[in-house]
Amino acid sequence: MEVLIQAAQFFLSLSILIVLHELGHFLAARAFGVKVEKFYLFFNPWFSLFKKQIGDTEYGIGWVPLGGYVKISGMIDESMDREQMKEPPQPWEFRSKPAWQRLIIMLGGVTVNAILGIIIFAGLAYRYGDVYLPAESVKYGVYTDSIGRAIGIHDGDKILEIGGEKVEKFKSIPYLLIMREARTITVERNGEIVTLEVPEGTISQLVKHRKAMIVAPRFPVVVKEVAGDSEAEKAGLQPGDQIIAINGAEAIFFDQFDSLKRAHIGEEIELSVLREPDTVRLNVRVPDDGVIGFIPYPPSHFLKLDTIHYNLAKALPAGIRRAYRTFTDYIAQIKLIFTSDEIKASESVGGFISIGSIFGTSWDWQRFWTMTAWLSIILAFMNVLPIPALDGGHVVFLLFEMITGKEPPQKVLEVAQIIGMVILISLLIFANFNDVRRLIFGN
Repeated sequence: MEVLIQAAQFFLSLSILIVLHELGHFLAARAFGVKVEKFYLFFNPWFSLFKKQIGDTEYGIGWVPLGGYVKISGMIDESMDREQMKEPPQPWEFRSKPAWQRLIIMLGGVTVNAILGIIIFAGLAYRYGDVYLPAESVKYGVYTDSIGRAIGIHDGDKILEIGGEKVEKFKSIPYLLIMREARTITVERNGEIVTLEVPEGTISQLVKHRKAMIVAPRFPVVVKEVAGDSEAEKAGLQPGDQIIAINGAEAIFFDQFDSLKRAHIGEEIELSVLREPDTVRLNVRVPDDGVIGFIPYPPSHFLKLDTIHYNLAKALPAGIRRAYRTFTDYIAQIKLIFTSDEIKASESVGGFISIGSIFGTSWDWQRFWTMTAWLSIILAFMNVLPIPALDGGHVVFLLFEMITGKEPPQKVLEVAQIIGMVILISLLIFANFNDVRRLIFGN
């Protein structure tokens, strides 16, 4: 069910972005009197799932969910309609319009995607604000995974700096490690400042194991709710109880509790519990699934979150900043693939499975719109790359024409379109092959 929810969100987000991207081309074309023959969500080789003729345009839904398209009269595009191009140019065709108008038509899609990303980010800022956990609020320190332990981070450490840069937001720690290719981490340990050297290969491990947490905030184990007819209820655990030990071993923090509990699967354990004003001991059996049946208070109950609120006047600039940061971060990620000794394309490039996995396993509208805005900015960037068959490829030829005053030969445009389609299909196969390989082999 979780996979279906992720897939549904990805499908809906992709559909919104494709339709609005193509709408940008459509509206620009119609504004300059260019006929648009088809407007399709997804591709429709051989047949369409749905189609309807309205005026000069056929609107439809294809069956291959790899994108969408508008077929603009008098233009070399993925339709490769050579017969139309053999006829004399007509006033309503793309090729009959001035180069500057054709340039605007080609930039219509990415313009809509960029504006859409800004609008969504601005709306999110206005509706939810910016809620984050300041690194300095992680008062109990962190617990870490195998990658963090390999760096030398200890449970209980407080993260101060990554690569000499002060950590402001706790969630930015993996980002700073990867994007800055940081070689040092400064922590506070038992009141002392310790600088750790990041071992070679750490960044590669972070990219390969995308769900690695590195560090997470520690928090006490305080019972919020007890499930009915559970082992916890049978043992007498109550809301408000604070667990401090298992079989006499310290289990003050949730990571300690979870680790010790799982070491006794199928056994009975003794919980030491603070229940004001006393300490009580409860015997509870740990089922095979490790779930004894209570919900603890989350980290936000113990750690102070900060919220930046935005009114309407401040939300739009915040949306622009967020969109710009998304754009620059993505460029930096692309750059790392080519410049970093630790990051490989086979580990970092992903296809539909990777993209779909960024959506939540439950339907969370805030996350959905955040990911949709992120994808909209990425789609705008990808489409302006100077690759034939993409909008950016057409833009390159149009700029050449505007500078030289000479239109590229039709044969050159046709060959470029074919080359571009081969490149795009190859990248698509490569990215999705990486997804399948990771799904099968786990790396």
